[in-house]
Amino acid sequence: MRPRILVVYYSQTGQLRQILDSVVTDIKEKADIDYAVIEPVTPFPFPWTALQFFDAMPETVAHLPAAVKPLPQAVVNKDYDLVIFGYQPWFLNPSQPTTAFLQSELAKIFKGKPVVTVVGCRNMWLHAQEKVKGYLDGLGAHLAGNIVLTDTNPNLVSLLTVIRWSFKGQKSASGLLPAAGVQDEDIAAASRFGKTIYQHLADDNLLDLQRSLLAQGAISLKPGLVMLEQSGIKRFRFWSGFIREKGGPGDSARASRVMMFKNLLLVGIFILSPITNTVALIKLAIKRNSLLKDVEYFRQVAYQEGRI
Repeated sequence: MRPRILVVYYSQTGQLRQILDSVVTDIKEKADIDYAVIEPVTPFPFPWTALQFFDAMPETVAHLPAAVKPLPQAVVNKDYDLVIFGYQPWFLNPSQPTTAFLQSELAKIFKGKPVVTVVGCRNMWLHAQEKVKGYLDGLGAHLAGNIVLTDTNPNLVSLLTVIRWSFKGQKSASGLLPAAGVQDEDIAAASRFGKTIYQHLADDNLLDLQRSLLAQGAISLKPGLVMLEQSGIKRFRFWSGFIREKGGPGDSARASRVMMFKNLLLVGIFILSPITNTVALIKLAIKRNSLLKDVEYFRQVAYQEGRI
């Protein structure tokens, strides 16, 4: 019998759908593959204004998301052998539509199922993935694999291109800046993962899937990213609470605090990130074993609550 695979995802720009299409492109003739799109009841804007974008941070970090629409009954009523779950991080957490889905009754489709997560982002995904791990664990799902595709341009270059894309809607290269997002060649090359997923599913050997995916380069992770997220998530939590003291999403009373957060965040990215990377190199030299253990943990699918 052909394996039945469900691909569930939310993609604001369409890039994640391209990644997922690439992952399954070489196994479409061997498996029955259905797609289910997570749709917010009230769509988020794209391109964003700066105020709209940063105003989404407090509820994203607090996991108080806006509601999403039901999935098609044809998907809900069908039994699947594997679920591929694609999502994007927002502000070091799963995007609001992702969190809304995982908190809803819709997520019961994960119960008892093996799941492969596919992340498409600029560069920071550790805390978001830990939150997704926690939701899946609570749903009784088995996380069998994780694939992460990131923008491989230098940090400041990728920041400038994602700002251009998010606020102007321009993904293509311009001036001295390259195209925004995950590189096209990396998206195309993601087809190698689908064949590996299919083979492990056909062999009933999903316990070893992540090891095989890692051997194919499914995750590239440097110690500096661990340190950036460990310090960054603490600041995001503070600002989330500080802004929400002035009201809910769109409340004009909190606009000044939202913009204050935006300005400080950009300063931190442009100025403090290089410093943190240098500190990470020093820490790697001093506490090499403990930091490398952190890196190895985040490359795996095991879940330890509160790890970051």
